[in-house]
Amino acid sequence: MEYENLNLQQDADPQITDEVPIPLPKSVTEQIVQGIHHWTEDLFSFRLTRPPEFRFRSGEFVMIGLMADRKPLLRAYSIASPSWDDGLDFYSIKVQNGPLTSRLQHIQEGQKILLGKKPTGTLVLDALKPGKRLFLLSTGTGLAPFASLLREPETYDKFDELILTHTCRNVADLAYGKSVVEGLINDPLVGEIAPARVRYYPTTTQEEFQYTGRITNLISTGQFFEDLDIGTFDAEFDRAMICGSTPMITDTKLLLEEAGLEEGSNAAPREFVVEKAFVA
Repeated sequence: MEYENLNLQQDADPQITDEVPIPLPKSVTEQIVQGIHHWTEDLFSFRLTRPPEFRFRSGEFVMIGLMADRKPLLRAYSIASPSWDDGLDFYSIKVQNGPLTSRLQHIQEGQKILLGKKPTGTLVLDALKPGKRLFLLSTGTGLAPFASLLREPETYDKFDELILTHTCRNVADLAYGKSVVEGLINDPLVGEIAPARVRYYPTTTQEEFQYTGRITNLISTGQFFEDLDIGTFDAEFDRAMICGSTPMITDTKLLLEEAGLEEGSNAAPREFVVEKAFVA
């Protein structure tokens, strides 16, 4: 998941020429683009090299970006690959007038990308109390941190069942999430256990599909639980993570709280967590 409104820089001195080397800020490193996939006209994913010293917990985000006007242009991106992967995957929307994504969508293999040194975030397993069933509730590119957690062996050590929801406007927008779920069977670490323990519930809001509607409406009406043939939220056994648009996060939090679940954090684990550091 990506966030366009962080760390924008002002124009540099116009008298400085492009031939003068630009020193990198100490807070970033340069990494190489290893692969790019354009899922739709508005969505793409890409993979970067990973520095040997870079450590993170599955579900965290990090600053990435490009040099623009001789200054680093950075924003926060959820890491879509698990903590054990040799590379770093990211999933992004294309904002045509966005300060960064208007440039980032045109990257090519072999190009250098800026990567921050300090990942962080609350969508991590440490922020949840032990439970049996984990709901991963997402909209749009909010699926990215869950792509990481779905490939993390610790997730399956802590939970018996995972239910991933992904709500987008159109069917084509679901392609990345479908690919993540279908690819679990070939994963070198969780391939033998994940397919039998992950349930995928994709929905659309502007195009007819097997499941149609906003996830908050489907939960509040009970249709979500009926479609999956499961019981409603149970604060004793159920845990949840939420990542998506601000309205979706607000409404989903309320639904969980009404069911008796409490919001947690790294410092105080509870029944559900939300990444509140920025607005999608």
